[in-house]
Amino acid sequence: MKSLWWTQILAVMRLEIKKTFFARRGLWIYLLALAPVALFTIQAVVTRSFHLTQPEPSSTGRLLTGEQLDSSIHDKMTRDEIIAALGEPAKSRTRRVRKFDDDGKEIRVQEETLQYYGTDRSVTLILADGVLVGQISNARLSLGQNTYVFAGVFQFFFIRLAVFFGCLGIFMNLFRGEMLDKSLHYYLLSPIRREVLLAGKYLAGLLAATVIFTTSTALQLIANLSSFSGAIVSRYLYQENGLSHIFAYLGVTALACVGYGSVFLAAGLLIRNPIIAAAIVLIWEDVNPLLPALLKKFSVIYYLKSLCPVQVPVDPGMPQLLRLLISNGDPISAYLAVFGVLALAAFVLWASSLKVRTLEINYTTE
Repeated sequence: MKSLWWTQILAVMRLEIKKTFFARRGLWIYLLALAPVALFTIQAVVTRSFHLTQPEPSSTGRLLTGEQLDSSIHDKMTRDEIIAALGEPAKSRTRRVRKFDDDGKEIRVQEETLQYYGTDRSVTLILADGVLVGQISNARLSLGQNTYVFAGVFQFFFIRLAVFFGCLGIFMNLFRGEMLDKSLHYYLLSPIRREVLLAGKYLAGLLAATVIFTTSTALQLIANLSSFSGAIVSRYLYQENGLSHIFAYLGVTALACVGYGSVFLAAGLLIRNPIIAAAIVLIWEDVNPLLPALLKKFSVIYYLKSLCPVQVPVDPGMPQLLRLLISNGDPISAYLAVFGVLALAAFVLWASSLKVRTLEINYTTE
């Protein structure tokens, strides 16, 4: 009998996967998943174009301190004075440009830019005919700082919003969408147990959500790391637990799909309006830090926060409510967190199986 059930589950999955991946009503889910990828790609392009990330000292010569950059540069310095004070530049470029003097006469000026890298910023010095006429200073972003940026986007946009609403769109439609399309009765009239139907639909939705959002996480990480040199990335991956961070982010994304998927599958069976379901679950997840210890355990975000490899630092000047959302005052071990998500999903699916046994549809009221 169990072999028959698994055969039926796989058959339901084959039918559902195509509808789940290529449903027109689900195109917005792909846009939601790609939004943070676009964000980090734009950041990578900007930081690489303007040299806003920390370079390797071996590739740029010595790194200057902020004090050296502040005290050694002043207006009207000549090129020789700059070299004597700061050393040879990491990069330089010379070109002839056309300008106009005070009388409006066109003149040709030799313009040169000298690039220097400091520990906290990069400085571009602009010289005209060998004399300093201007400078551009850009703050530098180290890989360590960038990990906090990624952690913040991951925890407060990607998991709480992108994965949350993506799972809403995928799993709510597994039953509710077919009710609206007036096609669910084909399943209900077939010789298949309702629990088997539920399992097949859930696994198909879980496969789709996991593929979409773990791919998005991987692309975000690639875009985020592409701002830095290969040597810095290699050191981060193999000497600073970077690989474990990557696997942790992918695992948290998959577990978020497991947890939120089960919740929204159950909501699709119980609640007709997805907006109401989303509002209820979103409010419950957001007020989790304020709940008693026992009630916190009935929330997906409670377990996911403990599994995130990098905790977002709390600024003392932040509003108290935002500090509560950021801080994780009651962390648990990774093993308990994984077990908690799986146990919560199993409980919700078990409750859903009781509902689906007695499911009756009337298309005139749906």
